[in-house]
Amino acid sequence: MPQTTTPRTTKMPRPLRTSLRLGAAAVCVAIVALATLNAASTGGAGDARSQLTLIAPAGAGGGWDGAAREMQQAMRAQGIVNNAQVVNIPGAGGTIGLNKFSGMEGESSTLMLMGITMLGAININGSEKTVEDLTPIARLTDDYDVLVVPADSPYNSVDELVAAWTQDPNSFAFGGGSLGSVDQMIITQLAQRAGIDPTTVNYIAYSGGGELATSLMSGTIKASVSGWVDFADQIESGRLKALALSAPQPVDSIDLPTFKELGYDIELTNWRGIVAAPGISPETKAELEQIVTEVVQTPEWSDAIERNQWTDTFLAGKEFEQFLSTERESVDAIWNELGY
Repeated sequence: MPQTTTPRTTKMPRPLRTSLRLGAAAVCVAIVALATLNAASTGGAGDARSQLTLIAPAGAGGGWDGAAREMQQAMRAQGIVNNAQVVNIPGAGGTIGLNKFSGMEGESSTLMLMGITMLGAININGSEKTVEDLTPIARLTDDYDVLVVPADSPYNSVDELVAAWTQDPNSFAFGGGSLGSVDQMIITQLAQRAGIDPTTVNYIAYSGGGELATSLMSGTIKASVSGWVDFADQIESGRLKALALSAPQPVDSIDLPTFKELGYDIELTNWRGIVAAPGISPETKAELEQIVTEVVQTPEWSDAIERNQWTDTFLAGKEFEQFLSTERESVDAIWNELGY
């Protein structure tokens, strides 16, 4: 396992206009969650089959929270764990939760959701801790981002949007999830593929899909990239127009062309994984992997995948460790190009 990296203190390039919407309420939620987690883990290692805590390093209603609660439901329904609880630690693209969990050496009855967005947030926020400080358990699912514009937008294709964006990149406001998120990575890659200087991207970070949709329809932002599930209702109702999907190939259940089909070499997926605390024993790691494996084999989890239009990409053990290492290098390369 690589050694812990030196904390990154590089600031964002000034031309990159990025703002973060993180209010006092979210900070208070994080403080309460940290206190709850401390109380739950008091006494050190425990029996994960008796009581298991799932950390969602984001606010309620987001992708990590949704996945954690679907896991919790499957555990309860099938008796995999006697008492499973979800604790939310929102903020900074998951790095607040990451830094907290990294300090829980040897904690054997807690797992944390994570994914590609956390890898990006580590770069953007100069996080002191990285995923190398945790114990990889499994990749769970892939989700796909969609590029949308308001229903009354003059842009009916990615080419039309890019043509307008090219004329004045600084004033063309995009919205998406937290800083360093897969949403921001896709927008950055779209700029690069279109010949636009990625440091001129006007990106505004939001806390959730509902807030994004409101900003789109009010004209605060001109376009957005976020998870398909975040926008599906508004797309189906005609309030938003979908232009492209970030999947590597067409998705049967989503009638939308991919970026690649439209000539833009972009195929980032919003994968979600799960990790354990540092310093756990091989026996504890094996037991936690077994618990997660049992969860993904339940009918409740299969139903969750269908309802949320996720793709089952389960990987555990060495395969997930190798995947995580490759993804980290890929994400680092994207942000290193911009000076992070």
